[in-house]
Amino acid sequence: IAALEGPQDAVRAMVAAFDARRRIVTEGLRRLPGVSARTPKGAFYAFPDISGTGWAAKPLATALLEEAGIATIGGPDFGVYGEGFIRLSYANSTENIERALQRIGDFLADRART
Repeated sequence: IAALEGPQDAVRAMVAAFDARRRIVTEGLRRLPGVSARTPKGAFYAFPDISGTGWAAKPLATALLEEAGIATIGGPDFGVYGEGFIRLSYANSTENIERALQRIGDFLADRART
C-alpha cells in the first residue's frame, strides 16, 4: 500500500519509456519488407505478421538468431494460429532496438523468399 500511495514519478517515467519503445518497434517493423505490425496493447512484446516475407515463422526465428544475432520466437510456439508471426521483446534500450530492427531488415533484404 505504501508503494501505491507514494510518489509515482518513476512509474510514469517507466511507462513513458516503454511507450516510446513500443512506437519505435511498431514503426520499425512496418518498414521491413513483407512485415506488418499492429501496435501492442500491453506487456513489452510485438507479434508482427511476417507472412509477406515468404518465410515460415520458426525457420525465420532460427535464421534470425543464427545469422543476425536477433532472438525472436516463432509464432507457432504460442499455438496453431501463430504461423506467420514471430514474437520479439522491446524490453531493451532504444539503441539496441534500432540496431535489431536494422539487422532484421538487412537479413530480410539479403534473403528474400517472396
